[in-house]
Amino acid sequence: MKIKRIAAIHDMSGFGRCSLTVVIPVMSAAGIQVCPVPTAILSTHTGGFDNMVFEDMTDYINRSYAHYKSLGISFDAVYSGFLASSAQIDGCLRFFEGNPHALKVVDPVMGDNGTPYKTYTKELCARMSEIVRVADVITPNLTEAAILLNEPYTPTLNCDTAREWAERLCDMIGEGGAVVMTGVRISETGAVCNVGYSRELSALQFAPYELLPAHYPGTGDIFASVLTSALMHGRDLQSAIVQATAFAGEAVRVTYESGSEPREGVLFEGLLGRLPKIFSE
Repeated sequence: MKIKRIAAIHDMSGFGRCSLTVVIPVMSAAGIQVCPVPTAILSTHTGGFDNMVFEDMTDYINRSYAHYKSLGISFDAVYSGFLASSAQIDGCLRFFEGNPHALKVVDPVMGDNGTPYKTYTKELCARMSEIVRVADVITPNLTEAAILLNEPYTPTLNCDTAREWAERLCDMIGEGGAVVMTGVRISETGAVCNVGYSRELSALQFAPYELLPAHYPGTGDIFASVLTSALMHGRDLQSAIVQATAFAGEAVRVTYESGSEPREGVLFEGLLGRLPKIFSE
């Protein structure tokens, strides 16, 4: 059996369970070979820690792509996340354009709770649309969707606005693309959902989950990694969203009930054994 291979273009934070320290184990447990392409190396994530060590890996991205190309190594999927500078957009584009038949997933990491991350300059936010345009699937949270659409942030959307935003994001991607907006509170019902949309299906797809009174870094990385794994295993968009929402939700519940320090991230390790069964069914 051929093991599918993915280039994961994300940062590596040593402590705090996010980015590549989540992507690698989750996707490996799902039966996918992960080839990490670090955009930055940090001693900790940036959510609540001071004076972290930060190494920019822009040059590495370009050199690793050139090396893979010289070896004839290609990827079944390319999956990007946190970028350290606008110059890294060019490196991402090389990976996307150099693997034309790959599934292209962009998690447009730019901000949360209505505020861009400190490292995300106006130039970087503006250039994010360049890799969004070549993606097959994007997974913005509400803050990132608002930035991409140049709309004011709102913590809730009604169904009509959610559809409008999803359609406009699909227009940015192009024909055949799909959007999954995470953490959307629907005003008509009050439910918090991950919301999917594609032109092919032409209908919003909702995956509701319980919102617990805690915030953990890496939750979005878990969701997008399970979603990408599901798509690589041939699941349709609705199934992929449901599976990713269920796994991420269970990981958050376990973490919350443990009373773990939120900065340590989501305690997902004990749940990894469930993924092989999910994707063997």
